[in-house]
Amino acid sequence: MIGGIFPILIKEILSTSTFDKELPKVQCEGFDLRVFRWTQAMIFAIEEINNDPALLPNISLGYSILNSCASPTNALRAALTLASGAEEVDVSSHCPPAISALIAESGSSQSIAVAGILGPFHMPIISYFSTCACLSDRTKYPTFFRTIPSDYFQAKALAALVKHFGWQWIGAIQSDNDYGRNGILAFKEEVEKFGICIAFVGTILRTYTKDRFLKVVEIIKQSTVKVILAFVPEGDFYPLMQEIVNQNITGIQWIASEAWITASRPSTPEIYTAFGGTLGFVVQKMAIPNFKHFLTSISPYTDPHAPFVKDFWEIIVSKSLQRVNFTNQFGDEVFFDENGDPPASYDIINWQLINGKVPTSLCSNICPSGTRKAQINGKPICCFHCVSCADGTIANSTADCTPCPKEYWSNERKDDCIPRTIEFLKYHEPMGIALTLVSLLGASLSLATMVVFINYRETPVIKASNFELSSFLLFSLFLCFLCPLTFIGMPTVWTCMLRHTTFGVTFALCISCVLGKTIVVVTAFKATFPGNKITGQFGHAQQKIIVCSCTLIQLITCVLWLTLSPPYPHTLFTYSNRMIVLECNTGSEFAFYAVLGYIGILAIICLILAFMARKLPDNFNEAKLITFSLLIFCAVWITFIPAYTSSPGKFTVAVEIFAILSSAFGLLICIFAPKCYIIFLKPEKNTKKWVMGKIIK
Repeated sequence: MIGGIFPILIKEILSTSTFDKELPKVQCEGFDLRVFRWTQAMIFAIEEINNDPALLPNISLGYSILNSCASPTNALRAALTLASGAEEVDVSSHCPPAISALIAESGSSQSIAVAGILGPFHMPIISYFSTCACLSDRTKYPTFFRTIPSDYFQAKALAALVKHFGWQWIGAIQSDNDYGRNGILAFKEEVEKFGICIAFVGTILRTYTKDRFLKVVEIIKQSTVKVILAFVPEGDFYPLMQEIVNQNITGIQWIASEAWITASRPSTPEIYTAFGGTLGFVVQKMAIPNFKHFLTSISPYTDPHAPFVKDFWEIIVSKSLQRVNFTNQFGDEVFFDENGDPPASYDIINWQLINGKVPTSLCSNICPSGTRKAQINGKPICCFHCVSCADGTIANSTADCTPCPKEYWSNERKDDCIPRTIEFLKYHEPMGIALTLVSLLGASLSLATMVVFINYRETPVIKASNFELSSFLLFSLFLCFLCPLTFIGMPTVWTCMLRHTTFGVTFALCISCVLGKTIVVVTAFKATFPGNKITGQFGHAQQKIIVCSCTLIQLITCVLWLTLSPPYPHTLFTYSNRMIVLECNTGSEFAFYAVLGYIGILAIICLILAFMARKLPDNFNEAKLITFSLLIFCAVWITFIPAYTSSPGKFTVAVEIFAILSSAFGLLICIFAPKCYIIFLKPEKNTKKWVMGKIIK
């Protein structure tokens, strides 16, 4: 004996007697042709087995089918009735046998109730339409089986469908039972993996009051979603369908679960206006041989006790229902189809077009290139503002701003990375041209002065200024003026090593010569005192030793610098967003400042010595000129340090070149210009007497 429980009558009505205090009675109405067809499929299968002796030899199958009215309570009552064998039978029958297996039920909540109560008794239960994933739990429902896939797979398929069409902002309707709640829960878990947001979840049930359905309708009307998934059985969903049609709510793309996508009522002309083009997944159909003939042969005269056949024929032939368009309302043409449930099929999707286009459903529009998503507090991740990407980042095809490579920077639109401008002090730019010309001018003046000194070396003015030391000084100034040329142009390994070391050595030579001249002046001043013999102890040899030894110290320092931690080309990205600064890294900051410091020490010693001899009683006082030149030299380099550390990019190099040229010009002009002035403009003063200050004006 095989039991069957089907929701043939789909609407449950409670009634109470008016004459006594009886408990409410449950009545069911609303004959469902699709479910009745399921019952006939069960009966057809049993008869096929009984007619084939090879399948179950010497065993005959019987059946008993009861109605559940799509109610868990009624389904449980029917299951207990079938399991106990207490249902009504023919009077000629003796003790009716209990069932060996149960075919039940279509609703997941009904199946949960039945499997929960009969499972401990090892009663096999086979469902034909219950898809809740919760029923796959073998510990709770060890004897439950089904011929339809779990909602676990349907939820994945529906989520993939939504993702495929790019719908990011959708609504959901669930039935207030295990089928709807578990289905939407599984679907929500899947779509969240794709970044899809569910704007609302409306809950309905066929037994709800109209007000509760109207609240769900209002939620739909107030929402901005254009795509809604309804994970509900047809019976629970139909009242909401009617209300949506009554309020003329269109332009929504509906997605259906398998429970109603193949139902006939959504295909009626009335409902089709709002629900035409609904998408959903169905179980693959298959033709059942001889099933159509079986359906067309159903007759109340063949077997008067066949379950629900009488009700079926009353609907078919009842004149009270002939006024209803039976084909459109119930789909009797589909009822006799041997292929199963799809009531209609379409070659193309009949979209719920919005402005003539396939609907899009977004909480916020896709951010344009150059912008990124900024979440709105209290809103789902699909709702956001679009804000411009930060400098140095771009967004073109992605939702987030991505940083540009180090050598690139974002354009104005922030949608593309463009190469940064490479900056260094170039020869052909105005600043480079100006500094080059000044450098060459200084070198030319140094050479010209040297030529003058050579030509007039026998004159008193030249002799008094120490021709040999002056020549060394002019040569060192010539090198100092050429030194800035190594600072201009693209930094390379060789130019970086030459820049500071050449500068350090040439300026050390220059200041050493000035030191020698200063010592000569000081000894000359001391020689004016009676009995002082210091002049004879500081001759040409001692002067050369002073110059060479002071220069050698700087040379050794530079060699160690180049050996241990030499300067090298360096790329600086932090100065400016839109450019890359190419500079020479000093390699060793200590060595760099040691070179500068040594030059500073020599200059200070010279300044002190020159200051001591500033009152030498000559018309041509060399000490005053040296003092003034060294004051300029020290002022320039003291100012240089803060300017150097604060100047950006190529201006750092320009500041250093300016300091070199300024200090070199200070020495050249202050020390040698007065001599050239006398030689060319005041030749009458180029005498020993005037130089010694013996002529009284």
